[in-house]
Amino acid sequence: MADRSREEGKEYVLKMAKEHDVKFIRLWFTDILGFLKSFAITVEELEGALEEGMGFDGSSIEGFARIDESDMVALPDPDTFKILPWRPREHRAVARMFCDILKPGGEPFDGDPRYVLKRNLKRAADLGYTYYVGPELEYFYFRDSQGTEPLDQGGYFDLTPRDAATDMRKDTVLTLEEMGIGVEYSHHEVAASQHEIDMRYTDALTMADNVMTYRLVVKEVALKYGVYATFMPKPVFGINGSGMHVHQSLFKGDRNAFFDPKDEYHLSKISKYYIAGLLKHAPEITSIANQWVNSYKRLVPGYEAPVYLSWARRNRSDLIRVPEYRPGREKATRIEFRSPDPACNPYLTFSAMLAAGLEGIEKEYEVPAPIEENVYEMPEEERQRRGIATLPDSLLEAVLVTEKSELMRKALGDHVFSAFIKNKKIEWDRYRTQVTEYELNRYLPIL
Repeated sequence: MADRSREEGKEYVLKMAKEHDVKFIRLWFTDILGFLKSFAITVEELEGALEEGMGFDGSSIEGFARIDESDMVALPDPDTFKILPWRPREHRAVARMFCDILKPGGEPFDGDPRYVLKRNLKRAADLGYTYYVGPELEYFYFRDSQGTEPLDQGGYFDLTPRDAATDMRKDTVLTLEEMGIGVEYSHHEVAASQHEIDMRYTDALTMADNVMTYRLVVKEVALKYGVYATFMPKPVFGINGSGMHVHQSLFKGDRNAFFDPKDEYHLSKISKYYIAGLLKHAPEITSIANQWVNSYKRLVPGYEAPVYLSWARRNRSDLIRVPEYRPGREKATRIEFRSPDPACNPYLTFSAMLAAGLEGIEKEYEVPAPIEENVYEMPEEERQRRGIATLPDSLLEAVLVTEKSELMRKALGDHVFSAFIKNKKIEWDRYRTQVTEYELNRYLPIL
């Protein structure tokens, strides 16, 4: 943000805080794993915070710092000032702002995921592009956090009788809109008690902030109704897991760089290079877009989650789909990357996808032919003959692929890249040494 507009932003925030009788401001930021962190300041400290940021100890935050670099500064972004609708207003309002994390000297901290995304967006901007994304986050409502008892038995787009879930979805949409987040659709998803609310597409930095807000709002509203909302990728065996399909496009000014009216798919050369980049580097992105052990219980054939490296128009078994909602409409032309799940870190996931797409554009990768048949039902030999590879099928395999990726190291920066890989290897080790219910049921009676 230019100094002048930052000045205007500060004036606006101070004015709004006064008008709405705000007492506390929560300063939000995100750790490497995508967990929202927060500390509160009082309105009396607001002007100083906007000016110089607020110091905090970063040493205990996942992936943020080693002990010898524990002092950090959280500098609030005035553009992200919003009143929290779920906080009671009678005893003075509570607001929030997202922060950029700086070192005490004022330079950006390499371990801040928001900075990682800003760096990648700058690379796109230097090539003349603005990166727009519209993610669709699915989630489940359960009776509580101790189990997976559903609230309903509804299916895709079902209009179930007016129940708690319908009201919760409505309340969630209204709360998001109160926080300035545009909503396009909300509906029941395929599995029982599974739901989806789609945010209107916007630039990637705003959207990453919006995803963090969305996840919190969904959980806060559920809590108000005495139930539990979860973004766990695969909470229930045998039914669909939750995905975060990411619609994306690059614009040059107000023209969609992905659109070509003369192409049969209405896709420009640029968009095909971008698709080719995503397809080629998809295995390297997987540990970032699907970063939990549980993510790989969703990425299996047969449950609507993509595992094959292919693209097409209609086909929902492909990794990349070109939606056909409004063929030939320039603004609506986009591609949909279907593997990420809603428990990822959006700043890192958007960075990784953009880096892969830009690599395809810069090196002019050739896009393979689209696969309109159902890849799941294709015999293995046929897939091999057509060169259709698959995504990694476990967290360990995905992490080892990412670890070898120069592109991901460049996209995330050394600090985040190394801390992320280290973190995920520890998680895998903890997981593989567990003795599960499955093993006890399967082996104890016979061995």
